[in-house]
Amino acid sequence: MDAIYTAVATANGREGRAVSSDGQVDLPLAFPAALGGDGRGTNPEQLFAAGYAACFASALGAVGRQEKIDVKDVSVTAEVSIGKEEDGGFGLAVVLRVELPDHLQGEAGDALLKKAHATCPYSKATRGNIAVEVVAE
Repeated sequence: MDAIYTAVATANGREGRAVSSDGQVDLPLAFPAALGGDGRGTNPEQLFAAGYAACFASALGAVGRQEKIDVKDVSVTAEVSIGKEEDGGFGLAVVLRVELPDHLQGEAGDALLKKAHATCPYSKATRGNIAVEVVAE
């Protein structure tokens, strides 16, 4: 890969801070209440959800431009779950909920989502590693 941009961020655990090298991200981190924390900060799952939603929406835009399909009213919500796996470790699962306008309901929307999922860098990175479900709404 010929990198055209590299994001750099530093974190010191789930209870601390996450800071990007350019200072645009500077967030307190905390375990969510569901994992025994006080929830007084963001967590890696929220950051991943925000990044995946934005990346998938961007991929939809790129596919829409290629296909000459208006996707300006499309929105993406990523639900990132963390849970225990059979081996005793933790794993992630993602549901991408894509709100499609009326003109993209049915086969046209499904085809668009399939192409976006094939090209989105986050989808490529997770493919075969974690369960990702794409749902048209």
